[in-house]
Amino acid sequence: MAKKLMAILLGYVFFVVILLPLMVTLLWGGFSKEEAKEAKELVRMVDVFSPELEEYIVGVVAAEMPAAFPEEALKAQAVAARTYQVRKMQEAGSEQVIYDVGQAYNSVVEQKKKWGENYITYANKIRTAVKDTQGEIMVYEGEPILAVFHAQSAGKTEASENVWSSPLPYLKSVDSQEDKKAPDNEYTCTLSAEEVFNQLSVYGKLNQTAAELRFTNIERSDAGYIQKIRVGGMTLTGLQVRQALGLRSASFQVERKGDNFVFVTHGYGHGAGMSQYGASFLAEDGMNYKEILCHYYQNVSFENIA
Repeated sequence: MAKKLMAILLGYVFFVVILLPLMVTLLWGGFSKEEAKEAKELVRMVDVFSPELEEYIVGVVAAEMPAAFPEEALKAQAVAARTYQVRKMQEAGSEQVIYDVGQAYNSVVEQKKKWGENYITYANKIRTAVKDTQGEIMVYEGEPILAVFHAQSAGKTEASENVWSSPLPYLKSVDSQEDKKAPDNEYTCTLSAEEVFNQLSVYGKLNQTAAELRFTNIERSDAGYIQKIRVGGMTLTGLQVRQALGLRSASFQVERKGDNFVFVTHGYGHGAGMSQYGASFLAEDGMNYKEILCHYYQNVSFENIA
């Protein structure tokens, strides 16, 4: 309760001492056009920041990254999650946190259930990571970046255009070789040919029966993720195959064995942006959170909206 009262008091002081005079000055035309533009931008960015946003980031980090990871990796996750949320809020023109934007979230109740007797230790660790990065976001040319992330890569992260077709200058393929040491980085999954046939039929009529079905003409990106693959007369993306069959990654090898298909996947997730296990390995190697983020997101800078 004391912390909430203090936050309210600080917010009031900030409004009275800084924002109110700023808005009054704007109304009375005391700034040049350029200064007024900069001041309005400051007001817009400040409006996004709130105690609710920081509490939301705690829940995202709790859900998205293992709490046992190094502190610097947790800080990197906090900044990435905050940046992603701020971008989505600004795209929606909202000053309120938007919970359904593609980031997992754990409430306090869910955290207690998840961590059990380790709740206090892990909750404090994550809250410290969020507090130590309070208000920090990544920007490119003054705008919050699309700070996507995934569990682990196949050894290299994927360029944005190979996942969503749109190239983003800060989401290029980068080395993340240590991901190969992550749990189940190489994972084998066996599915029946009948199941594969039925699941892929959502994309159209296959010109082969389940007994005849084969995968051919595989094209990969430089990072190893499948871009195109032929099956049953259709050309699909690796992402489409992954989604239809529930595979861990679009970086996979496939072999037919009798009535089954054996898939060997590498990595976990879409592969673009920050690798969470990669962040953990880099933190263990001595990198701080900003160095980790600058490795996975190229040519970004940091701003504080608090």
